[in-house]
Amino acid sequence: MTMRSVVKGVGSYLPARVVSNEELSKTVDTSDEWIRQRVGIRQRHFAAEGELTSDMATEAARRALQNAGLTPADIDLIVVATTTPDLTFPATAAIVQRKLDMHHGAAFDIQAVCSGFVFASVTADSYLKNGIARRALVIGAETTSRILDWSDRTTCVLFGDGAGAAIYELADDNERGWGYK
Repeated sequence: MTMRSVVKGVGSYLPARVVSNEELSKTVDTSDEWIRQRVGIRQRHFAAEGELTSDMATEAARRALQNAGLTPADIDLIVVATTTPDLTFPATAAIVQRKLDMHHGAAFDIQAVCSGFVFASVTADSYLKNGIARRALVIGAETTSRILDWSDRTTCVLFGDGAGAAIYELADDNERGWGYK
């Protein structure tokens, strides 16, 4: 029997503060038309003062758990993809684990910038297929607004803050569900 990782639930979180292209044009040499013409972005979300990457990641995780009908006790691996961790140590994944009141399993971060969520998903898939974990919570979370060069309009207009989460588990090829082989 061939096993594959399937997505059991998803969740996301965006900070409340919406920053329009018009607002950016007041501090950066750009315009709504220039941004929309090149990348199609109309707005982005920025984390509030004191709102951490782990806060957004935890909320996305809670929503994914709810979507899957699971609890933190059902998860035994957390992988967070981020280039903007709360701290260098401990890992943001370990902070999320604590915020979810999880006292079991493994938790670690992966830093691969734009492809981070893909790397985290493939890593979780490997853990599942090798029997190291039963279910994995994969989270991509960034507070990129805090590290951007606000004088470079070619990059600062592209990024915002937020988090997305997916819960993976193994299923055989005959089971229905989202996933990949």
